[in-house]
Amino acid sequence: MVERTSWGRRLFVVLNYVFLTALSLTCLLPILHVLAISFSSSAMASAGEVVLWPVDFTLKSYEYVLGKEAFVQSIVVTLERVSLGVTLNMLLTIVIAYPLSKEVQGFRYRTWYAWFFVFTILFSGGIIPWYFTINETGLIDTIWALILPGAVPVFNVILLLNFFRGLPKELEEAAFIDGAGHLQILFRLFVPLSKPALATILLFTVVGHWNSWFDGLVLMNRPEHYPLQSYLQTVVIMQDLSSMTLEDAKMLSEISDRTTKAAQIFLAAFPVLLVYPFLQKYFVKGIVLGSVKG
Repeated sequence: MVERTSWGRRLFVVLNYVFLTALSLTCLLPILHVLAISFSSSAMASAGEVVLWPVDFTLKSYEYVLGKEAFVQSIVVTLERVSLGVTLNMLLTIVIAYPLSKEVQGFRYRTWYAWFFVFTILFSGGIIPWYFTINETGLIDTIWALILPGAVPVFNVILLLNFFRGLPKELEEAAFIDGAGHLQILFRLFVPLSKPALATILLFTVVGHWNSWFDGLVLMNRPEHYPLQSYLQTVVIMQDLSSMTLEDAKMLSEISDRTTKAAQIFLAAFPVLLVYPFLQKYFVKGIVLGSVKG
């Protein structure tokens, strides 16, 4: 009986490895395909000869993309959005999650405020009231239009407050006895102990700001104010050839539309791919610890 159980366990582990490997490949192979196309010549890419390895290696697509002022400007806008948006999101998430993590005896109206935030997840006014509100506040065509409407990510607040509830109460009580105030307890005790949850939330927030494209198209009136993903959406889906210069046309004779799009897509994804491995070790722990308590 023990041998059968052991054999079945081994089979289960092997099947898990096979399934997860296949699932990983379905995520990895498209990225490798796009990367290979971006480094291939226009003739090979247009002929469909490129699969997972560059054919007739060239860097002309990257030279063309990085030489475009609009692309570089969109990266600058996105970096500004990420730096300001992530800082504001993380700060508000921490200061809101801390009081909501208290028991009713410590914060009388905690439940009322918690449901107030949850209500915003379940219901919204729609796109038109959302746009009118931002327009009336004078934020249209400014970087703050991309930051302030989503300043409080409620899902992240719920994740972090549940993590805070799991921290030992004795630590907080000892800090109060030593004369610490709420802000000292929050930033000198709770925040250092919450690195896994904060790293998870930081990853969610960075990816959310970096990949957002719809609000840039709707809220920005000038293309030079587009963040990177909004700019790529106009290039990949709504390509405008009227603004092409003679120099661009000459360069496009040596490259293809497919290779330039692949280069831009990979450049847009590369920063997130670069950051993720450093936060991945906290990811699973932060999700589990921040979601098991109600």
